[in-house]
Amino acid sequence: MALTLTLKQTLTIPLEVNLVNHESVSQQSTDIIRSLPVLHGNRRLAITDFFDVQQTSSDEDLVVWSGDCSRVKYIGAGLTTGRVRVEGNAGMHLGAEMSGGEILVEGDVSDWIATEMKGGTICVKGNAGDLVGSAYPGSKRGMNGGTILIHGNAGNEAGHRMRRGTIAIGGTSGDAIGFDMIAGSIFSFGKIGKQLGAGMRRGTIGLFGESNELELLPTFQYSCLYRPTWLSFFLRELMASGFPVSDDCFESDYRRYCGDFLAFGKGEILVRQ
Repeated sequence: MALTLTLKQTLTIPLEVNLVNHESVSQQSTDIIRSLPVLHGNRRLAITDFFDVQQTSSDEDLVVWSGDCSRVKYIGAGLTTGRVRVEGNAGMHLGAEMSGGEILVEGDVSDWIATEMKGGTICVKGNAGDLVGSAYPGSKRGMNGGTILIHGNAGNEAGHRMRRGTIAIGGTSGDAIGFDMIAGSIFSFGKIGKQLGAGMRRGTIGLFGESNELELLPTFQYSCLYRPTWLSFFLRELMASGFPVSDDCFESDYRRYCGDFLAFGKGEILVRQ
């Protein structure tokens, strides 16, 4: 049965719900689920103090969070299987360290989503904050697998220290996208910020939006103008998932830049001609 949690009140203090997950609610009665602990500031309370908990439909392995959950942290954290749908906004650390399953957010999300993600898929229909798919402070690796689809804008340092996986951003991207990137792929379809790919070692950053004002760091070197064969397969996979991709992206040539030569220097930035 699908589980629906509907927010009862507007939150002013962040609420941490990392203990309310598929493992803790699977095959449990509604009464037990209502007693699951959450952290409201420094107070340990129950999920029923903030959410109306109902088993709603016949969809299996589905947890629905309904309402403005922009101050609800750790939704879908550690997800290994099943589906999570947020009918509204979501707070910080959405999908942190998840290794499987699917998360759909129908609104906006805050900072630090998919931190050190290992697998699965996150789709955000709205905007995302800073540090999408990044590493925790002091950690050597960020995202290490999976797919993140941001239909709107994203903040600064998306893909910070990412090792594997794909991040696609439909709108404007902030500064330092792919900062200290180890490997993986980041695709941007809107305007891009400054310090793109700073410190990247390997991986690909693809720019499919307007590039007239693009300023790359001097530690990147122009390589060639070509049309990568593999790129069309990546773009078709994005289209198959419902992510909008313009036909021009398939028909264009791309300027290839290599860098960052202050790091390992095996990364590439592809700019649509």
